[in-house]
Amino acid sequence: MKRNALEPDLDNLPRTIPIFPLNGALLLPGGRLPLNIFEPRYLSMVSDALSSPHRMIGMIQTNDASSQDEAESMLYTVGCVGKLSSFEETPDGRYLISLDGLIRFTVDQEIESIDGYRRANVTYDRFTHDLELSPPNFDRDRLLSALRTYFDLKGFTADWDAIKSCDSEKLVTTLSMICPLDNEDKQALLESLTTSSRADTLSTLLEMANSGPAMTTQDNNTNVRH
Repeated sequence: MKRNALEPDLDNLPRTIPIFPLNGALLLPGGRLPLNIFEPRYLSMVSDALSSPHRMIGMIQTNDASSQDEAESMLYTVGCVGKLSSFEETPDGRYLISLDGLIRFTVDQEIESIDGYRRANVTYDRFTHDLELSPPNFDRDRLLSALRTYFDLKGFTADWDAIKSCDSEKLVTTLSMICPLDNEDKQALLESLTTSSRADTLSTLLEMANSGPAMTTQDNNTNVRH
């Protein structure tokens, strides 16, 4: 069954997309990522996406730890394309947007930038199943146990009744996106082949974090600024 009947089929997805390199900001199929846009190049990117037929932007991380400029760093080869689902312009000229994750992509080739933002030719062949809704099969008790310990160590509070009643796919997607894991761990979650394998990876990552050095409370603001 198609994940969203209103979204385009594989043949109608754009093969050239604007890409937004932003480490730590994970977008997954079925997830929603809020973004606070203020840099001129990304204001241009959003404006161009809004005026395009598909209204899509590719989120991706960089894999160049030596570079401080995400706009110039080498990219991972896998990202996720999102469709602009909400847009608000603030009095001080920022854009508050939300991207709904559709399907992951592989970067074939980066092409000439426009107004300072990067673009790439991409393919979706490895991830066609992202467009289909398939209930995941994983050890939910293991994930929730690791999550509770992780939140306790971080000093986070949570509505555990809501978490326990959450749909399995939404649970895995949301937790993968919001948990403050390292960029490499976020990439591993993104590249997990299915939601079921992503759940297993997330459980393992949380268990490893729980058994590691003492963690300090961090303010995990999912409304990413850029």
